[in-house]
Amino acid sequence: MLSREDNERLVRVGPGTPMGELMRRYWQPALLSWEVDEKDGAPVRVRLLGEDLIAFRDSNGRVGLVDAYCPHRRAPMFFGRNEECGLRCVYHGWKFDRRGDCVDMPSEPAGTTLQAKVKILAYPCVEKGGVVWTYMGPKELQPPEPDYEWTRAPAKHRFVSKTFENCNWLQALEGGLDTAHSSFAHNNKLGDRANLRQHDKAPHIDVERTDYGYYYVSQRSVDAGKYVRVYHYVMPAQQMRASIIGYEGVRNNPARLDGHIWAPIDDYTTFVYNIMCAPHPEDELKPEAVEKREKAAGRGKDDTIPGTFRLKRNQSNDYMIDRQMQKTQNFTGIAGVNTQDFALQEGMGPICDRSKEFLGTSDKAVVAMRRLLLEAIDVSQKGGAPRGLDPAHYRGVRAHDNMVKPGADWRAQFEKELVAKW
Repeated sequence: MLSREDNERLVRVGPGTPMGELMRRYWQPALLSWEVDEKDGAPVRVRLLGEDLIAFRDSNGRVGLVDAYCPHRRAPMFFGRNEECGLRCVYHGWKFDRRGDCVDMPSEPAGTTLQAKVKILAYPCVEKGGVVWTYMGPKELQPPEPDYEWTRAPAKHRFVSKTFENCNWLQALEGGLDTAHSSFAHNNKLGDRANLRQHDKAPHIDVERTDYGYYYVSQRSVDAGKYVRVYHYVMPAQQMRASIIGYEGVRNNPARLDGHIWAPIDDYTTFVYNIMCAPHPEDELKPEAVEKREKAAGRGKDDTIPGTFRLKRNQSNDYMIDRQMQKTQNFTGIAGVNTQDFALQEGMGPICDRSKEFLGTSDKAVVAMRRLLLEAIDVSQKGGAPRGLDPAHYRGVRAHDNMVKPGADWRAQFEKELVAKW
């Protein structure tokens, strides 16, 4: 369990909080590139780490991310005119470029010195892997741009979606790092022995710290040997895993690299970025295969409320749980792998009280993550560099899972597969 004090240190992400300041040391996903795909198009509201912001793509195709309110009289910039490489407030016409500089002040006398003094809060942005990333920390501490393997894959070989989750980011991340729950919450065919995770519901877990966070290994005993999964936790909030063996215990065609990034909207809500990446050039992601996978996760094209990233199956309707299906077909009675996760994670409440937990051996990865984050907070507060800032430490890693024969060494068998190819 965690003390109430440590729990508070980990879950609060607003400006000035210990975790909020740590999060601001890393590049954060702000939104998907397609959300701001049009030059001089409509501004987009963004809420990230408790801050209200506005994203826009300027005339040159570069994305800006600025304060949601004009520094003049705090009018909403959402209604601004995106024109000629700047966002113009429609209240008095003050215009700001993506760097935050005021480039026009038509309501003031010509030659006014005020224009040079006024800036709007602006955060730097880069686009990688179909995602707009932003850095919200001290300028002098800005790390190199993100360089995950999946961000280097060509567009036809990767896919990223986004889902709204109505709870604190940490309990969502913990669900992603918990491999044992897949034997239960994601048991979608009761009694199906083809599902390898039903052969051994108490996996042996090992965690190895790294410069970017850790990798962890779960091993399940199966008749033919061991089913081994090697995950990565990349600080502060990314999980990388493989889908060689699918949820039904059979080899996927084609194989995929999967993962999530949990981006805190504020203390109580989270955007989950869902990543798919083909491991090799011959494994291009076909649109129909992507939609099939998204549908199985519960976030297909018809599974979200139109115009939002919220699932139709949500807290307001108990995720459309089917008790008869729960008796006869799957363990939860809820359709969709990630919908099942949301039901459990959101059901803990907006912020989980970890002082009331009783942890077991299957929670090794969760405990290790919490310790790393608490250590990183201390390092950052003392002016040091926390783990995971340098892309050189994570750009060459990838996840893998497969069967290992009795007596065989998974390290030797997986050696080539755990190295990035893109």
